[in-house]
Amino acid sequence: MKILLAPAAALIAVAVIAATMVSAPRPAAAKPEFAQQTGKPCAFCHSPGPPTLNDQGKSFQSKGHKL
Repeated sequence: MKILLAPAAALIAVAVIAATMVSAPRPAAAKPEFAQQTGKPCAFCHSPGPPTLNDQGKSFQSKGHKL
């Protein structure tokens, strides 16, 4: 027995899948080379939780990745 989805239901399903793929967690883009270069732990520049730069990280980035 085949189950056919109405076009509106199919569009909703595609939208939900697309939203899930866009908002799904991704690996951090932090570069361990910076930790080796500076001798600081990753948390020096990155906030916990979603990988974002804190104030020190933004300053480091704006100075061309130099302390």
